Amino acid sequence: MLEMKNVSKFYGDGESRIAALNEVSLALNKTDFVAVMGPSGSGKSTLLNVIGGLDRISKGEVILEGQRIDQLDENELVSIRRRKIAYIFQQYYLFPSLTALENVLLPLVFSSNIPDHEKAFHILSRVGLERRAHHKPGQLSGGEQQRVAIARALVNDPSLLLADEPTGNMDQKTSKGILELFCELNSEGRSIVMVTHDPTIAAYAKETIFLQDGKIITRKRRD
Repeated sequence: MLEMKNVSKFYGDGESRIAALNEVSLALNKTDFVAVMGPSGSGKSTLLNVIGGLDRISKGEVILEGQRIDQLDENELVSIRRRKIAYIFQQYYLFPSLTALENVLLPLVFSSNIPDHEKAFHILSRVGLERRAHHKPGQLSGGEQQRVAIARALVNDPSLLLADEPTGNMDQKTSKGILELFCELNSEGRSIVMVTHDPTIAAYAKETIFLQDGKIITRKRRD
């Protein structure tokens, strides 16, 4: 499904050049749930951004479902992200003036001119928020806001979910609920790449990748 071949991402020039990613090769299939760990500055978020086409690579290849996305222009990348890739961040990035349902509707509005309220409500029900559909973010708990963000990410039925510290602002119980939802989504055939600094959170994934200085140091797969 996804393949990275000898991917490097450099910032700066000459002696000041920094390798955020350095000759990284990685292959993921549609059943994978991967946690990415490493110290600050190791390249975790850059890896996520490269996979999602948000950061341009300096060299190498990024192939998603048989298509080289590193060669696409910005309009083509936007189309790919709308149809195949979804982001879930530590910060929820919800519009405070919109209800939960309206926030979930946004990707449908951007991808077509036909907002499908029934579909958006179904996705909110999928994450257990059907009774909170008409509440605004300020009326929701942190865990509920994250579930709205997940529902928004799912509404276009993406095949790949990219999550950057998705439970960083949550208590243990709420975090556990979100991670169990990720496991369910993965079991339904969605690939997930999740950046985390917490080994207990990484333990929910099927595989953990450790980065250091822009390189994959180890890969640990669970039985």
